[in-house]
Amino acid sequence: MPKVALYKMDGNVSGEIELNDEVFGAEINEALMHQVVKMQLANKRQGTQSALTRSEVRGGGAKPWRQKGTGRARHGSIRSPIWVKGGVAFAPKPRDYSYKVPKKMRRLAIKSALSSKVAEDNLIVLDAIELSEPKTREIAKMLENLNIDKKAALVLNGKNEWVERAARNIPNLKLLYVNTLNVYDILKYEKFIILEEAVRQIEEVYA
Repeated sequence: MPKVALYKMDGNVSGEIELNDEVFGAEINEALMHQVVKMQLANKRQGTQSALTRSEVRGGGAKPWRQKGTGRARHGSIRSPIWVKGGVAFAPKPRDYSYKVPKKMRRLAIKSALSSKVAEDNLIVLDAIELSEPKTREIAKMLENLNIDKKAALVLNGKNEWVERAARNIPNLKLLYVNTLNVYDILKYEKFIILEEAVRQIEEVYA
């Protein structure tokens, strides 16, 4: 089983934590993670794009000029796609881009993503977050103590209003919860800070 250091908010190591091999030591499947991230991004698309085809553009009922004798190219409608202000050929229309990847594949992808953080030494486990007041400077100081100056995700085991208020104004810090964990967010943020209680909850769900 992989072991990582257990940190305090002041940046000091308070001990070690043993991680479940099934969740944090799984085989890293990049192709599977790619599939799930593609699904997540596709499901985020609004699909509201739209353009008019030649049959929907106003006007163009009469032939612009007679077929022969003018010396110009023959045309049947000023709303042809080759005309300025004409319709669009194969115009995009509103559609639903969403699709589903099987649940087993999604679970395996999350295990792969979590295991990749451990393998890259980008997983930081905190014993607890205790704030004296809900101020941004408290979380900012914690990040400074942990030497985090890159994009980071902070995973909580449940709602914590003080932490939410203190973290929301910090750029490059994303607040996540165990029940909303997803592959895209795990991979997007380089450093992955997670509470010890959240680790146990994740292991309970995914082991």
